[in-house]
Amino acid sequence: MAEANTPTVVGIYRYPVKGLSAEALSSVALEAGGALPFDRAYAIENGPGRFDVEAPQHLPKIHFLMLMRDERLATLETRFDEATQTLTICRAGKPVVSGELSSKTGRALIEQFMAAYMTESLRGPPRIVGAPSHSFSDLAAKCIHIVNMASLRELERAIGRPVDVLRFRPNLVIDGAAPWAELSWVGEDIAAGGVRLCVLKRTERCAATNVDPATGRRDMDIPAALARKWGHTDFGVYAKVVIPGAVAVGDNLGQV
Repeated sequence: MAEANTPTVVGIYRYPVKGLSAEALSSVALEAGGALPFDRAYAIENGPGRFDVEAPQHLPKIHFLMLMRDERLATLETRFDEATQTLTICRAGKPVVSGELSSKTGRALIEQFMAAYMTESLRGPPRIVGAPSHSFSDLAAKCIHIVNMASLRELERAIGRPVDVLRFRPNLVIDGAAPWAELSWVGEDIAAGGVRLCVLKRTERCAATNVDPATGRRDMDIPAALARKWGHTDFGVYAKVVIPGAVAVGDNLGQV
């Protein structure tokens, strides 16, 4: 755990394909108004969809395969090669399919696998979609999602069991701040490494957090636990990059 009263970045994660597994990074360069590079750069449409590659716009997550409804996605482990934009999907540690998402042939390989693996969830043939600089975040604005480990430990005490931080799909994980301190940062600027962010809003949690990211089992009711103990379902905050720069694991985080 980070030293008390010295908030520190202890984890950096991105999710190259919406709904699939996290990729841990040691450092990342962030642009003003941008998401983490390749964070939710791709999504899998659940049957015929409305996403227009030539004119990309934000769409609600119900258009795509997603953990809130399709928990079987969590049983897949993925690796993403940024240089080639190749996604490799594994089950139980063994590769089952690999394809270059920037090519039609590569996408077709992944789509064929998903058509067979996610049959019960599909409304039609799955389609991998993406567009340059587009992010399939739950928010229309490109944001960085921040989760506080001290708040997580409070939640664990309330639930009485360990809770994997990846249930909350964070981009930056911090430690050393007081529990729930991040919720008071809304409307304020914070600095992490060489980056300045403006905290926009709390993150209202949905049923996706009930899915164990390691097993795919829906084994908790986290929104209900938050509501019972604290009277709300918020956990984590969204922030916008206002001054670009680099941030790395181990960097201090503070209010500006």
